[in-house]
Amino acid sequence: MSAGEKARAKAEQVVGKAIRKVAHAVHNDTVAAKGAALQTRGAMRGAKERTKDSFKH
Repeated sequence: MSAGEKARAKAEQVVGKAIRKVAHAVHNDTVAAKGAALQTRGAMRGAKERTKDSFKH
């Protein structure tokens, strides 16, 4: 797994979590859902890359 992909996955998780928390604070459910989706996409990207790494070894 390249370092760039790891960073991208982690960045999506962090940004998604921040967006979700801010949206919940201002009671904006639509934006909160988009933040949760971004966070989940980052988690899935990280899982995909970890799986690829496990097959390389």
